[in-house]
Amino acid sequence: MPYQAIVFQVMLASPGDVAKERQIIKEILREWNYIHSFDKHIVLMPVGWETHSAPLMGNRPQAIINKQILESSDLLIGVFWTRIGTPTGESVSGTVEEIEKHLSSGKPAMLYFSTAPAHPDSIDPNQYNQVKAFKEKCRSEGLVETYDSLSEFKEKLMRQLAITLNQNEYIQKKISEYGDNETDHQAEVIIEDDHFSHPEIPALSEEAKTLIVEASQDTSGVVMRLHTFGGTTVQTNEKQFAEQDNPRSEAAWEAAVEELEGHGLLQDRAMKGEVYFITHEGHRIADILIQTM
Repeated sequence: MPYQAIVFQVMLASPGDVAKERQIIKEILREWNYIHSFDKHIVLMPVGWETHSAPLMGNRPQAIINKQILESSDLLIGVFWTRIGTPTGESVSGTVEEIEKHLSSGKPAMLYFSTAPAHPDSIDPNQYNQVKAFKEKCRSEGLVETYDSLSEFKEKLMRQLAITLNQNEYIQKKISEYGDNETDHQAEVIIEDDHFSHPEIPALSEEAKTLIVEASQDTSGVVMRLHTFGGTTVQTNEKQFAEQDNPRSEAAWEAAVEELEGHGLLQDRAMKGEVYFITHEGHRIADILIQTM
């Protein structure tokens, strides 16, 4: 069943040393959509040069990216660690140029700087010094955030994204305009699965759905993932899921465990990657899945 929504394009701006953070941003935006898009009539679409740019001659590479992606973006999320990036001819890096041009257009930007330790051999002093200089410049012009782990980055971004969407003047103006008129950002979003009836369910693979439902019915609420000479075993509720001597099957069920842990539906209390306990949220999602089966 289709419904109408306004699409906000979210520009991911970062150098190449924060690939994990970029993935986390995409996961958070995807999860936000599953939970809120139907009720709020808003869809957050992550965009970046690697997925939304096309080869074109006749201008600087960064200028082309700016034209193809940045100009139509509504919100920018920028992340830095030890690298500033590659000079563009107009700025110290493509990421910095994107941020400065985005801000100059009056649109919101959320900037994050990692304070996580880095191996000394991996740090380019010149790059790192430029990151620190840019960080201080940003601090003098607005509010930036720091984090020292991926889990802290995820927690802060989830909370602060909600604040930005609820309070930022540019975002609220666009939402108000959408309520009065059909804007260029309007889109018809078609939900083809169970997420329409239950938008609070995160995006889960079929293996992950099966595993969380079985775990909810296990007397101990435990999922075991064990690596042996015979391969990987994934089991719960007295059932074995990874097919032995089948690397594809083993990989799929291992990924299901990691997927459920990433969504907070399973918890590795011993931090050994072997014994996982279903969480309260895991039970809640399993109950919803059972009802829709």
